[in-house]
Amino acid sequence: MSIYLLQGLVLGFAAAVQPGPLMAFMVTQTLAHGFRKTWMMAFAPLISDGPIIALALLVLVQMPAWLQRGLNAASGIFILYLAWSAFRQWRHFISPEQVAAPTGQQGIVKAALMNALNPMPYIYWSLVTGPILMAGWRESPALGLTFILSFYFVFISGLFAILAIFSAARGLGSRVSRAMLGISVLTLAGFGVLQLSRALMG
Repeated sequence: MSIYLLQGLVLGFAAAVQPGPLMAFMVTQTLAHGFRKTWMMAFAPLISDGPIIALALLVLVQMPAWLQRGLNAASGIFILYLAWSAFRQWRHFISPEQVAAPTGQQGIVKAALMNALNPMPYIYWSLVTGPILMAGWRESPALGLTFILSFYFVFISGLFAILAIFSAARGLGSRVSRAMLGISVLTLAGFGVLQLSRALMG
């Protein structure tokens, strides 16, 4: 097995299971609306990561501190907005089947925007996956493609699996769904405050 294929599989799995604001947002929406109405959000990284990868490879580890602080601030504000929206869903909770869910396009756009405003993908592609991709590409473009395709295959598949698991939790009843939705609200709010604190303390 190619070392680049193996690295893509391992890092893709790590990215899928890593807690973060994008994951918290997707779980919140899945608890509220179910897998059938939110599965498209698993493709959000494919929309947002293209420019992130290009930028990371261009500047790699030379991102200025002010830009990272700005991304932290923008990410924190947007995440807190999403937390407020999720709180309103929790406060006025009704049976999930009766909730008017956003269209798949709206959900995936919000998820992609959150990912684009989150500094972690920039740092991740600058410090971890970017150098591997560049090393593989220099050896052979096929090796670079092997790495990035295996990475996103496992990453997206992992997101699908996680959303399906949390969607299944909705079947345990409205009380459980509302409680899990409340936990997701707190998680989103926590990530928003953390991002803002990083911007202020950076």
